[in-house]
This record gives sequence, structure tokens and C-alpha cells, in this order.
Amino acid sequence: MDVEFNKNEDHLKQLTYQLSKRLQKVALGGGEKRIAAHKAKGKLTARERIAYLLDKDAEMVEVGAFAGEGMYAEEGGCPSGGVVVVLGYVQGRQCVVVANDATVKAGAWFPITAKKNLRAQEISIENRLPIIYLVDSAGVYLPMQDEIFPDKEHFGRIFRNNAVMSSMGIVQISAIMGPCVAGGAYLPIMSDEAMIVEGTGSVFLAGSYLVKSAIGETIDNETLGGATTHSEISGVTDYKFATDEECLDHIRNIFDKLGDTPKAGFSRATPAAPKENPQDIYGLLPADRAKPYDMMDIINRLVDNSEFEPYKDLYGQTLICGLARIDGWAVGIVANQRKIVKSKKTGMQMGGVIYSDSADKAARFIMNCNQKRIPLVFLHDVSGFMVGSQSEQGGIIKDGAKMVNAMANSVVPKFSVVVGNSYGAGNYAMCGKAYDPRLIVAWPTAQLAVMSGAAAANTLLQIQVASLKAKGQEITPEAEKELLDTIKARYEEQLSPYYAAARLWVDAIIDPLETRKVISQGIAAANHAPIEKAYNVGVIQV
Repeated sequence: MDVEFNKNEDHLKQLTYQLSKRLQKVALGGGEKRIAAHKAKGKLTARERIAYLLDKDAEMVEVGAFAGEGMYAEEGGCPSGGVVVVLGYVQGRQCVVVANDATVKAGAWFPITAKKNLRAQEISIENRLPIIYLVDSAGVYLPMQDEIFPDKEHFGRIFRNNAVMSSMGIVQISAIMGPCVAGGAYLPIMSDEAMIVEGTGSVFLAGSYLVKSAIGETIDNETLGGATTHSEISGVTDYKFATDEECLDHIRNIFDKLGDTPKAGFSRATPAAPKENPQDIYGLLPADRAKPYDMMDIINRLVDNSEFEPYKDLYGQTLICGLARIDGWAVGIVANQRKIVKSKKTGMQMGGVIYSDSADKAARFIMNCNQKRIPLVFLHDVSGFMVGSQSEQGGIIKDGAKMVNAMANSVVPKFSVVVGNSYGAGNYAMCGKAYDPRLIVAWPTAQLAVMSGAAAANTLLQIQVASLKAKGQEITPEAEKELLDTIKARYEEQLSPYYAAARLWVDAIIDPLETRKVISQGIAAANHAPIEKAYNVGVIQV
């Protein structure tokens, strides 16, 4: 019996169990009472609509399930950002589906709702995927309108994207399955086709109360903007249906007749499972994040047949680079090696740290993958770049800049998986959210921040103690420890993958065993977008 393996396994399985329980809670949206009230109107919930629409037994990836978690407490919360976004299949055609959850504040838009909708559109644009909007929303959440309405990345950007996506030839289909109010009315009507459900769907620039206030007209919402008005009088909507199910069936009929589009042509062979048991990942990843481990043990349980072709494996060893296949798709993997390695040039090197030689190797490998049109997968467990006089004199900034340049300018799709640490400039070099990964996901073991909790807490403590002493105040060792604990607790909360997922810094938190599926579906999506831009890194540091 391997006691350490069993300890690690228990720890990660417990984190995965907690993840599944939190996902179950998120799936309830506004809660069971509001779900019951919603269904009493003859309506399906957002998740029921998606389940009915998507192909049965086809793979699906949810994006942003934890958006808004722990935010807006004073407003009653906004589970999942009040909107459900999935990457799935309709009639065999991969697409993005966006469904307002009317059990959460009547589907009203919070700031995170706008951010999540924009992320859904970004996925559609980058991958040239059709997008389906299932609209059921009361519009902007008025108490927070200043954080939703006027800025570049706020509510209005959605409709700008509608227009741009249409010009790009990206299919957009909308179903009005509940209220669709004010500026939000433009989203379905700027789609290629719009349908409406009789009795529950309505669309208008101003509701009956506002109409009465503005012009003195007395009218009910159904007459003002219901299915009959817009399907038979105004011509605003294209189809009218009696039920949610009939409406969703028609969307499936539309997708059944969509023509094909050009592909990027990424290499795919017959998928094969890893020869090494993926379940072993639970026991191989240390429960103590400070302990070293061999990242190749993880890679061998993610790639087809556990086959990996290393690139410069004896040079720059704190970054693993090489080619493999995941679910049949050819990929170039860049991963942080967490075990201590020995360089013949500089001696011992700490795992999880990017040195000049490893940055140099990774930059060259990333350029090679662009030359060969091979998608890139980044596996994060990085503390940052090496610091100190030896590294500075050796040009670590120059070599790090070279890696960031090669990665940032990549034209092949990039995918990031945060396995453990993702700190500081290491997050940037390993294709953090700022560098346009097509998908970025985290394991429950992930931490994202400018530095580790201990390092940050001690740094912040020194600043606060110095400030107190400058004011002539002395601090006892006991008070100093209490202050350190307070700082550390606050910072540790911000390190959590759930904190990152709530703010959409990552698209999802996943069970490690879902990693192959997420990467495969991400590349399948990316394959719909031919590479049209030449790879050019510009001025690169050498």
C-alpha cells in the first residue's frame, strides 16, 4: 500500500466531490420555489430547454457555471450569472447555446451576466460556431445600471457583436421564450431568425407601465409585444409556436439544413484511451502543493496511448514540451515540470519555475507548432520566472519576453489547464486568460494570483508593519501574528479556483478526468475556423 498515493487520492477525490455538489447547487438557479413558479407558467427552465435542444448522448461543455458565485450578496446573489452557456451539438452541428435563467432575478442582467454573454459570443466568433439565444429576461438590473450599460465591454457590446457576427457569416438563431425588454429586444431581432412562444414570449422597447408613464397609452404587455402582435402585425418575429418544445424543435429543423463551412484542417487520428490509468491522477498529484512531482506522470494519463514525443527533453527541463494526441487530435503540449531537475549549465533547478533555458526552449517549440499548424495545450503548475542576480544577469527578462511573444502571437488555437499554481508572470507565459486561450479551465487544485498566499501575506505584512512603525506605533509579536493570519485568510480566498471562476478568469472548474473531453471539444470547435493570419512574432528578443 502506497500511503502517500492514498492520501493524495483521498484529498483530490474530496475536492472533486465538493465540486460536484457545488455544481448541483448552481443548477438550481434561483432555487426550487422559483423553479416551481416558472414551470407553473408552462415554461421549461433554462437547463431543461438546453437539454431538450441538444443532441442526446453528444458531448457538452458548460462555460461559466460558477460565474457570479459569492458576488452581489447585498442584491440576493446571481447564481451562474443568471444565464447558462454551453458548447454542444444540435443535429450533429457544434454550436454555442445561451439561455437566460428566469429563476434568477427574472433573468435580469447583472455586470457578470454581460461579461458571460460576451464570453459566449467570443467563443462563437473565434471558432466560427453558430450561436443560439434562448431569451427570457427582464433586461438590465436597474440598481446596477451604471456597471452594465454604458462602457465598451457592457450590455451594448452584445448587439454590436450581433451585427459583426452577422457580417462574418456566423449563424445566429433566437427564441423569445419569455420577456425581452428595452435594449435587450435587439439581441433576438438582430439574429438571422427569431421565433416566439405564444403566451409567454414578449418583446418590446418599453413595457406597458413605461408606455403609460411616457405617452399616457393604456395597453397590456401581450397586446403591446406578444406573439400575435409580432408574428402577424409588426413582422418583427419570423415564427410563432404554442410551446417551448415546438419552438426548440424548429431550431433543430433549422440546424438540420445548415450547409457546411470550411475547416482549419487540424490533424486527427482515431481516438485512443491512455494506456496509463487516468484515475491514477488522483493519487499522483500531491495534496501538499509544495511537494515536487513528475508532470510526465500526469501527461501520460491525458494523452492517447500514453505516447508523448518530447522536444529538447535534456534542455530547459523545468518546461516539458512535446507532441502527442488527445482524443485523436494532434497537440503541442507545454507543461511545467514540478520535480527538481539538474542543468549541466547552471546546476539544480527548482520545479515549477521558468528559467532562461526553459523559456528559450518553449518559445522555439511554440513557433514550431505554429509552423506545423498544431494546436497548443498549456498545463499550468508554475510559481513564476526565476529571480536573483544570476538569472537577471543571464537575461531572464529577455528570454521570458521571447516566450510571451511567441505565445501571444500564435495563430493556432491555444488551450490552458490550470493544474496547480498559476502565479505572476508565469500565468502570462503559460497562456493565462489575458492571452486568448480558446478555453481555459482549472482543476479543483488550482490557484491563480500574482504570487503564493504565504509570499503575498508576508509581503503585505511587512508593508503594514512598516507603516505602523512610521506612525510611531509598536506592534507586539502576538499582534503581528494576528495581522498576518488576517491578511493570509483574505488572500487565500482570492487564490481559490472558485474565486477565479466567479469572475470568469477561467471558463470552468473540472474534474481532472474531464480534461481530455474539454480539450477535444475545444479543438473540434477551433477546427471550424480556418487560420487566415500569418504567424509573425514581430521584433523578438534574442
